[in-house]
Amino acid sequence: MRTIVSRLIQSHSLPSRLSSQGLLRNWRLLSTGSNKVEETFKIEEAETVKPEAPGPEKILVLGGNGFVGSHVCKEAVQQGFSVSSFSRSGRSSIQESWADSVVWHQGSLLVQDSLKNAMNDVSAVVSCVGGFGSYSHMYKINGTANINAIRTAAEQGVKRFVYISAADFGLVNYLLRGYYDGKRAAEAELLSKFTYGGVILRPGFIYGTRQVGGMKIPLGVIGSPLEMILQHAKPLNKVPVFGPLLTPPVSVTAVAKVTVRAATDQVFPPGIVDVYGILRFSEQK
Repeated sequence: MRTIVSRLIQSHSLPSRLSSQGLLRNWRLLSTGSNKVEETFKIEEAETVKPEAPGPEKILVLGGNGFVGSHVCKEAVQQGFSVSSFSRSGRSSIQESWADSVVWHQGSLLVQDSLKNAMNDVSAVVSCVGGFGSYSHMYKINGTANINAIRTAAEQGVKRFVYISAADFGLVNYLLRGYYDGKRAAEAELLSKFTYGGVILRPGFIYGTRQVGGMKIPLGVIGSPLEMILQHAKPLNKVPVFGPLLTPPVSVTAVAKVTVRAATDQVFPPGIVDVYGILRFSEQK
């Protein structure tokens, strides 16, 4: 009897042992497989790449070797911007350290191909181009040449364009019709092509030390006192015929400062800035 019971117990415990051994074997397989899964999906830490800091904004000054243009180049260089100039004569004759930091391009505003090359990767263009002479000559320099520059800049994707124009002087406008007709035509083109990034500065008489050959002419001797007096006589500027003649002068350093700000400050208001606006902006820090 004992033998029969013993055999029955052994027969019942056998499946249990087999089941336990199978579970153990399966667990080992699962455990081994899980290690493989972990190895498969193991993610290596990505290397941290620091983005390069953006370079300085690039400004192209048309007529950068002239009286106003050279001061704009100097101001922009001193503020840390990348500056280039485009003019018929190329490099300026000014022997100052800032001039070595400017890229001097030589060419004509009436030749679009040379303009395109100078405007590569430029974020803002400043035009200080102007001239006097016969009606046709004044219109071509002040109007046609600047209109061509404005259109080329728009095609090249330039963001901002600052045009240094001129204030109205009543009777003087009539005597210099080609000059003013050209200026106003360029202004209209700028406002149509650069609705949100076009700035027109209309200074009056711009004074400062002019370099004519080897001689320096200190126009500030006259301009500075007149500015002090006439900037407070704005109501007289509205007097018909002779009122515009009382427009206050403005220093070339003030014009340069406001020009660079207009070319680089994204919140600088687009549109026309008269001489009183130039004086106001130049006093701001």
